[in-house]
Amino acid sequence: MNLPPQKTMSLRAWIEMGLLALIWGGSFVANRVALDDLGVFTVVAFRVLGACGLLWVYVAATQLPVPKAPRLWLAFLVMGLLNNAIPFTLITWGQLTIPSGLAAILNASTAILGVLVAAIVFRDETLTLRKGLGVATGFAGVVIVIGYATLTRFDPTSVAQLALLGAALSYAFAAAWARKMLAGVKPQVAAAGMLTGSTLIMVPVALIHDGVPGLTHGWHVWLALGHLALMSTAIAYLIYYRLIGMAGAGNTSLVTLLVAPIAIVMGAILLGETLLFRAYLGFGIIALGLAILDGRLVRGARKFF
Repeated sequence: MNLPPQKTMSLRAWIEMGLLALIWGGSFVANRVALDDLGVFTVVAFRVLGACGLLWVYVAATQLPVPKAPRLWLAFLVMGLLNNAIPFTLITWGQLTIPSGLAAILNASTAILGVLVAAIVFRDETLTLRKGLGVATGFAGVVIVIGYATLTRFDPTSVAQLALLGAALSYAFAAAWARKMLAGVKPQVAAAGMLTGSTLIMVPVALIHDGVPGLTHGWHVWLALGHLALMSTAIAYLIYYRLIGMAGAGNTSLVTLLVAPIAIVMGAILLGETLLFRAYLGFGIIALGLAILDGRLVRGARKFF
């Protein structure tokens, strides 16, 4: 995606970016906790249903215009499928067998896949030498994280890691869809409409597959569900769009680099998770790929030399 010129990051923007990274990093731990008592589809349904209600309250309170065109509501439904239903389900399912920190690392490949999808879908999103180098570097990091041996044997762990890459690919297609179909729609309204679409998909799926959920879960499960719906989805979207307005899309994309380390630390402290050295090495390579895609690293090197 062609981004507008980089804006300066104020102290407030850095604080809000750190808060957003903390919230999204916590979502991986919350998924793991909720899965102790609930099925994958039920966890995702709770997340999108709760966030949907909260965002529509926000839209009503701020008196944002609600679109009425059927074409836009169909676009919201597809967006809900690509940006919520599919990736949330794949990530949550993957966390049945892989640590939350590893899930967050693989999720960092979203921006890399987004560049590839945009280059395929849009004529003005050419894959330049810098972008190609960034994508190649990022993919090298992904291969290191997963491990070549894991790719050659399809056990539950390897399939779960591939599911995380599938989620990242779905996010990439969602970004392309939003650019093409939701231009001109207020982002907060688009988020509420998108969550309406994902709720219409996930609630029936959860009821059919998992059955009617009980209400006798421990406080830790309800806390995890509350974090997923209120913090990781509804409030996170509002902070994210606020950051784009404050700091620009290019600067805001850097939040991807902060989420994984936070998820790793949280997983280690709260869940006792440990990762192989190759996961940390691979994340460093992915981070380098994202830095190359961002462009500032290349521009800084040119100035230096």
